[in-house]
Amino acid sequence: MKIYNTLTRRKEEFTPLEPGKVKIYTCGPTVYAYAHIGNFRSYVFSDIMRRTFEYLGYQVRQVMNITDVGHLTTDEVGTDKLELGAAREGKTPEEIARFYEKAFFEDAAKLNIQKPHITCRATEHIQDMIALIRRIEANGFAYHTKVGLIFDTMKYQDYARLGRLKLDEQKAGARVDVDPDRKNPSDFALWITNQPKHLMQWDSPWGKGFPSWHIECSAMSIKYLGERFDIHTGGVDHIPVHHTNEKAQNFAATGKEVVRYWVHGAFLTLGVTRMGKSEGNLVTISELESQGFEPAAFRYLCLTALYRSPLNFTEKSLKSAQNSLHGLLDFGRIASGWPEHEDSSWLKPYQEEFRSAVADDLNVPQALAVVWNLVHKANKQPDRNTWNTILDFDRVLGLGLKHLLSITSPVPEEVRRLAQEREQARTRKDWAEADRLRGRITELGYAIEDTPKGPRLKPQP
Repeated sequence: MKIYNTLTRRKEEFTPLEPGKVKIYTCGPTVYAYAHIGNFRSYVFSDIMRRTFEYLGYQVRQVMNITDVGHLTTDEVGTDKLELGAAREGKTPEEIARFYEKAFFEDAAKLNIQKPHITCRATEHIQDMIALIRRIEANGFAYHTKVGLIFDTMKYQDYARLGRLKLDEQKAGARVDVDPDRKNPSDFALWITNQPKHLMQWDSPWGKGFPSWHIECSAMSIKYLGERFDIHTGGVDHIPVHHTNEKAQNFAATGKEVVRYWVHGAFLTLGVTRMGKSEGNLVTISELESQGFEPAAFRYLCLTALYRSPLNFTEKSLKSAQNSLHGLLDFGRIASGWPEHEDSSWLKPYQEEFRSAVADDLNVPQALAVVWNLVHKANKQPDRNTWNTILDFDRVLGLGLKHLLSITSPVPEEVRRLAQEREQARTRKDWAEADRLRGRITELGYAIEDTPKGPRLKPQP
């Protein structure tokens, strides 16, 4: 298995801390509004990673946080996003958090994203955060200002490395404007005590207040995965601040680098801008469904680009993804009725190519190409084991093909047989016979469409 490590900016051979086991921490949602499909591209990527490791035989332990306090709109001087949601809807922050947490997991299930082994809420781990901050302070990495307890980034020599930051070019901005005692522009809060009207506060050694967003992930990842674990995932927007600060906190508390591989997914874009709540151009899963798109079609679209490459979202690209998904299902309807060959050794090269693709830094676009190459070959060499092989590949792709096939109307056996005979006639270039068989299929109430990815059967409107 090879994976691109943001820390080193290169693809590396993955070596787990424990043979055969992988520990993964995934940055989870801030639950103050509906997650949009740009968010979900990142979670599809982390799901593909988990599925790939499991496909390759690893035992995976995945932890994901739920941020329900401390994520402010503008660093340390804005409004807590949970309080923003509470004011918007006339509810308490806890009511907002539980509502949108539930909505998040419902949408994730529609996308066939596996639930993490452990999901941890920030508000339920305050004492773990306080304990970690005390270790950071005891090790000399923190100081007090009127804002609260602040992390001294100059005490951590490797602070700029993950984000490739140029600290000497940073200017004193909003942080220092509101906190003149801040030593460095890059210094950040660990525990905030100067917001007495904040609705969520806890007692601490530094006064009543609340934790920063960054300390939450450090505390919970270390609690559930230990002081050294394999992989931390998230979006590329987390690199320069959130993950940079996590990395610094981890070292300050433990004296070592906790995360071995930092892995980040690129943005989903609309034109030239990323999709995001702050940009005001978000689209939700429910909105896609209301437009007639299946959630699995969006997942398929995510599979068409390498996770590290930006993916531009358009209605045309989503329609194409849905057509491809339906093409796979149509093939499954036909191929599941084929005889099963005693010798299916011809499938082995496809299995090896698929495995090689996903093991090469999650190259799912290449893996999809293997799937369609197999479909084209199978149309000329019918073998039900072809479909069984694609269902095995779907352990990584996560499209839920078997389930989707089970909830759609099956194509009658006679229609599948005629479609197979027609494809064989086309291979022989017997166009008259192919046309006759098409007519017979039409008489039985089905249309057959020839596509670059093979024939598609669908009921006549």
